[in-house]
Amino acid sequence: MFEKSKELFKEAKEYIIGGVDSPVRAFKSIGEDPLFIKKAKGSKVYDEDGNEFIDYVNSWGPAIVGHSNDIVLKKVIETAQNGLSFGAPCSLETELAKRIVNAFDSIERIRFVNSGTEAAMSAIRLARGVTGRDNILKFIGCYHGHSDGLLVGAGSGASTFGVPSSKGVPLDFAKHTLLAEYNDLDSVAKIFEEHSDTIAAIIVEPVAGNMGVITPKDGFLKGLREICDKYRSLLIIDEVMSGFRLTYGGAQHIYNIKPDITILGKVIGGGFPAAAYGANKDIMSYISPEGDVYQAGTLSGNPVAMAAGIATLDILKQKNPYDNLTYNAQKLISRLIGLAVEYGIPLSGNSAGSMFSVFFTEKTPENYSDVQKSNLNLFKSYFIGMLNEGIYLPPSQFEANFITMQHTLADIENTLVAAEKVFSEIASGKLYV
Repeated sequence: MFEKSKELFKEAKEYIIGGVDSPVRAFKSIGEDPLFIKKAKGSKVYDEDGNEFIDYVNSWGPAIVGHSNDIVLKKVIETAQNGLSFGAPCSLETELAKRIVNAFDSIERIRFVNSGTEAAMSAIRLARGVTGRDNILKFIGCYHGHSDGLLVGAGSGASTFGVPSSKGVPLDFAKHTLLAEYNDLDSVAKIFEEHSDTIAAIIVEPVAGNMGVITPKDGFLKGLREICDKYRSLLIIDEVMSGFRLTYGGAQHIYNIKPDITILGKVIGGGFPAAAYGANKDIMSYISPEGDVYQAGTLSGNPVAMAAGIATLDILKQKNPYDNLTYNAQKLISRLIGLAVEYGIPLSGNSAGSMFSVFFTEKTPENYSDVQKSNLNLFKSYFIGMLNEGIYLPPSQFEANFITMQHTLADIENTLVAAEKVFSEIASGKLYV
């Protein structure tokens, strides 16, 4: 069924480390070879063997209007005919910036970069430049890219300094990252009591998406805002995943929270590499060439990426698909859980807008510690079974799933039919691992 993908993966490993350009693509946690995708359209992807799949990976979030949207493609092709990159200002940068500034009350000025990692790294440098402090606080299980200071794991307790979770990260970098438990304000308060005058910023995913989808408890985000105000630290909200996905103004609009710095990515590039960080005029004035916090990028503001972003945001603004996307995600989650219960399989789930996750544990997770209690063997069986039934899911228990504007009710029903078959087989003792 997947013979060409297997052959291509074998060849790729001869030239590309691990055969992939981002680790989760390798399907390593599943123990299978990855699919090689040949094309995508609407809610579907097609592999090199010609198999069709209903896609819930969604390029890890950017393609909210669906794959290969005709309006986006037209705008990209028209722009590309004038050149791919100039290394100079172009009006498309301003046009996309206008849309973002108008969508977010917390943003008056932005700077475009090329990836979420770059945006998070730059936002933290900015926070340190503004406050004159070295430390940052992040949450266990939240991912903000692979820059050195953010690749840290838990120490002996929530209030300890971080230790590297990757080789190649110096302890001197990691020690400036403090770790707290997501959805636990007490753990944050304790850290600030011990290290208050050293903390430049809290950085947080408003809806966690990199340990599966975990929603914030009532008052959690507002509590972070209050702590930052009390200790004169900055609040950085990482909306790389949630920005323009939960609603047009992002998670901060839904949860009525105003950060000092916002990080954006994925959707704003419309499928091309693009990200940004933004804040009010005073904070952003610290960035070079106006200020002394340096950051630059050869391909930042690339005209083709800007064009794709403009077309994507215009579709979202005009169509306002968010109620429907939210409904479809909630419907899918609730019915998946219902089916699992029928077959005696422990399953819980979360959704936020068009993002959702299922967890093979009875208790709905509230943080990374809860997520780690999931039955990974059941997830592997579920993933492989669903793949065989034509459903393409993220190959990890710890990743978010995404619904697009192009997912139809038929797609949802077909996904549920596949899930019932897989749950039935799992319950009868057929495991795919």
